[in-house]
Amino acid sequence: MTPVTETPGYQDNEVTIGHDRLSNPSRSEVLVLSTSSQTDRIFLYTKVLNELSNNNIVRVWATSTNDPRFQQLWQDKPAQVEEFPELRPFKEFPYNYLRRLNEFVWDYRQQPPSRLSMARHFRNKQQKPSIRALKVPARALALMKAERSLEDRLERILLSYPRSDAALKRLQTKQPAVILITGPFQFRQPAVVAVAKKLGIPLMALIPSWDNLSTKGRLVFKYDGYLVWSEQTKRELHRFYPETTQVPVYVVGAPQFDVFFDDQFYQSREAFCETQGLRLSSPIIVYSLGSPNFLREHHGALYLAERVARGDFGDTQLIVRPHPAKDNSDIREQFRCFSPRVIVQGQAGDIGTPYSLSQDREQIIEWVNTFRHADVVVNLSSTVTVDAAIFDHPVVNLNYDSEPGQPNQQLVRDINHLWTHFKPIAESGGVWLVNNPEEMVEAVRTYLLHPELHRKKRRWIAEYVCGHLDGRCGERMAQAILDFVDKHTPTQSRNGN
Repeated sequence: MTPVTETPGYQDNEVTIGHDRLSNPSRSEVLVLSTSSQTDRIFLYTKVLNELSNNNIVRVWATSTNDPRFQQLWQDKPAQVEEFPELRPFKEFPYNYLRRLNEFVWDYRQQPPSRLSMARHFRNKQQKPSIRALKVPARALALMKAERSLEDRLERILLSYPRSDAALKRLQTKQPAVILITGPFQFRQPAVVAVAKKLGIPLMALIPSWDNLSTKGRLVFKYDGYLVWSEQTKRELHRFYPETTQVPVYVVGAPQFDVFFDDQFYQSREAFCETQGLRLSSPIIVYSLGSPNFLREHHGALYLAERVARGDFGDTQLIVRPHPAKDNSDIREQFRCFSPRVIVQGQAGDIGTPYSLSQDREQIIEWVNTFRHADVVVNLSSTVTVDAAIFDHPVVNLNYDSEPGQPNQQLVRDINHLWTHFKPIAESGGVWLVNNPEEMVEAVRTYLLHPELHRKKRRWIAEYVCGHLDGRCGERMAQAILDFVDKHTPTQSRNGN
């Protein structure tokens, strides 16, 4: 089924898609940072670099280019692609201690449901006593409403610590009009942010996923502009970072999903089944696993695989899709006995291109067509719910911990009914929440017979999370960056001085 679309030419924050940029004919330089496969796919497989390079110079610093296996992915791109500069971590004391103190203070002040839940179930058990002790002064500072002044001082302290001499040397030699930060919550890119701030280079930050604002640690550094997926993400940005109301925030959609609307990545169902070793005539159930470092979800997939293998759903077949950043060799062995009706999809360990660094074209095609041709998708509260909703395929969402003994039962319930980003999805009526294995089986069986169930709510999920469903988010993202350069950067910066 082809994804739903919007009318082209949507305007947001005075950015118009489908019109040439004529207001600034000078050649500005835009520097883009990418340090993960999720952001690499934006620049490798959407039109963002083509749009940015129209009358501008574009440079990309990407960690994937540091590895010879990925350098060929960047060939023929309309940008000067360079290796990501070397950097050093912060010293544990005082820098990381002050960062934890700052996060505790903001958590006490804002009471974010997702982060508090993660603290109860994970962080409190894993933190060193010296870190937990910071909660005492953090509570006092929160009572004093000192969170903003603390964070401002922390930013100045972190800026004083040189993390990347290589980045400093490069940026002193050639200063861009703007730097796009695509991993503001990650380890590497803030090192470049610190250098850029010292040099007075304008910075834009992409919030790269819908859950980052409510689940990740604090963004200590402040940016001159932001790119977000949706109006909902924009509201969350303003809630968690009140100072962002004073700078431009562009709603551009989710450019990672542009490939879902690009038929150059489409396979026929026949071709897809042939590459996966599936039967063309039989329905396809996809069970998508999350990270094994978080929850041991494969137990639920094992249960469903057993039911599929013995024919409880008729002549159906099951794709088990491991978390793409993990090697699937152990999982493949556990599911071998359910062949041929059950297959474990090839990922990092089999393809030879670790997904955690970047993705080749074959991996993109496999990802797109897995969800394009799925008849039902089963998962536990992950972004694949959105993948399925874009293609209007039913989603069964676990509301229970499938691991024997259910050690994380309350955490799963929290994710579905407390966590900021997923609670609206779980309770939307667009997914079928199941509370035990038998309910999962019944939901899958019903959806196979009636895939039209909950269709309107699935559409709502896709729109709520992604903001735009027209396959042009990369273009919109580029136009937003160029609009920011035109209107919010100094003239000498735009001219490369």
